[in-house]
Parts: sequence; structure tokens; C-alpha cells
Amino acid sequence: MRPGGMWVLAAFGLACAASAASLPLWRALCRRWGHVDDPGYRKIHVQPIPLAGGFAVMTGWLLGGLGMLTLESSGALGKWELGVLWRGTEGALRFGVLVMGALGMMALGAWDDRRDLRAGVKFLVQAGIAAGVAGWGVRVPAPDGMPFLGYALTLFWILAITNAFNLSDNMNGLCAGLGLIGASFVSVSTILGHGSFEVACVAALIAGSLAGYLPYNYPRATVFLGDAGSQWVGYVLSVLSLLPGIPSQPREGVVQAWIVMVAVVAVPAIDMAFVVVSRTWKGIPFWVGDTNHLSHRLARTSLGKAGAVAVLWALACLLGVLFGR
Repeated sequence: MRPGGMWVLAAFGLACAASAASLPLWRALCRRWGHVDDPGYRKIHVQPIPLAGGFAVMTGWLLGGLGMLTLESSGALGKWELGVLWRGTEGALRFGVLVMGALGMMALGAWDDRRDLRAGVKFLVQAGIAAGVAGWGVRVPAPDGMPFLGYALTLFWILAITNAFNLSDNMNGLCAGLGLIGASFVSVSTILGHGSFEVACVAALIAGSLAGYLPYNYPRATVFLGDAGSQWVGYVLSVLSLLPGIPSQPREGVVQAWIVMVAVVAVPAIDMAFVVVSRTWKGIPFWVGDTNHLSHRLARTSLGKAGAVAVLWALACLLGVLFGR
């Protein structure tokens, strides 16, 4: 194993364990608070399901990260130093902005789960969070003399990927599985492409937190991600794809990381484009949900719901393999 590979495996394992261990507690709390998804129109479940998944994956991500810092300070996995992305005043600011953005997206989603926010309000808050990330966190590299292009592309990217994953959360395991696949491919491709181990560890933390949650949601669900979780997944993946482009990062593997990320977010992005065009063509606001997503169409075949999700997972894996070489 390449030096530092143990760090990536440790990040995945810690986040997975923390996510899985915290989920029963979050599930019980959500039931007590009445934070559940009730059956109804466009719903495929017949009883209230706690919206605890988002809180569990966030817990796994944060506790896994704290565990990694503890391992680093103890020297338990050797003397490989983390901190290139977060070193100094600029790094500390970047870290704070990105974490606050994740918490903000989750809080917005939880608010939407409770109050069913208007689409305009939701989009405006998302844009504010994305603007903060573009201004003080990370952004798409822009040509010299065209800084506003970088800001604009960053806003578009974060909003598009966040909402693509939000819309993909329409069937058990789909959003979390696509996020797990995407983060895993980014982590592996970063290692194989001799990129930053720190980026690989961040990706592994995301993948691990989703792996700890997924058995509770697929094929039968005892919890849902909710908007809180699906927005978090989209946000962290959109930001993850921007980390290799930070000037202080090793240039090896940067282009490859971008290619892999575009490949693995292709499934939710294509689905989002399909439903937006379809609803607009029918004169329906594109933010009004329906049962015509790609997953729904596949589920109406002999595949069923679990089979439809498995097919879309397989498609995401195929794209990752084809473009991740």
C-alpha cells in the first residue's frame, strides 16, 4: 500500500463507525420530535419514517474528522502530516467557511423538511452559502483577469450539484449510494493519480459516513436522509471536487480528479436535466415534484424499486471506471 494509504482507510472506517453508531440515537430523537416523513401524495412509503439520516451522516463526517486529527497528533499511523489545505490563517478561514457551509445546507434542509419552504427562499439561502464558499473557501480556477468567471462558475456548480442530489433523493438508497460511489472514486483516483492525500481523506470521510447510513435505508428504509441529508451530500461533493484546484495543492491528479467527479455526478445531473426539461415542457414548475424521475421509470419495469436503484448505482460505477483511469 502506498505510504499514507492507511490514513484513507482510517478516515473511511472512523466515519462509517460513527455514522452507524449515531443513527439509532438520531432516529429515536427524530421520532420524539415528530421530525418524520409522513405518507402521502408522491410518497412510496406507507408509514411515518424518521428523517434522521442527514444528522447521522453529518455526525459521522465530523467525528471521523476529529478522529483523524486525534490519530495525527498521537502519531498512531506514522508521521504523515495532514493540514496542507487548512494551514495558516487562510487555511483556517477556508476550513471554517466550508464546515459552516455544510452545517448551513443541513440546517436549511431540516427547516425545509419541517416547514416545506418556498422554492425561491430555499434557492436564495443556497446561493448565499455558495457565495460564501466562492468568496472565502474554494472556487473554480479562472483565467487571469477574469476573477468573476471563477465566482460565477463556482456558484453554478455548487447550486447545480446540491440540487441534483436533492432531487435524486426519491427512492431508498439512491442519493446516499450515488454519493458513496462518487466520494469513493474521487478518493481512489486521487491516490492513484498521486494527488493530495488530504483530498483523498476528505473524500473517504464522506464515503464512510454514507456507508454507515446506507444499510438503514436500502433496500428497506427505517430512516430517510431528508432534505437535510440530500442537500448535505450534494454540497460536500460539489466542494470536494473543487479542493484539488486550490493553488497550494499538488498539481498531479488535479485534472483526473475533475474528470472523475464530473463522471460520478453525471447520473443525478442527467436526471435533474431530464425532469427540468420534462416539467417545463408540460408547463409545470420544475421545482414541483413528480414520479417521472429516471428511478421511477425504471421502477415501473420488472426491476422494481431496489433493482432500479441498483441499475443507477451500476451506471455511476461504470462511468467512474471509464473516466477514472
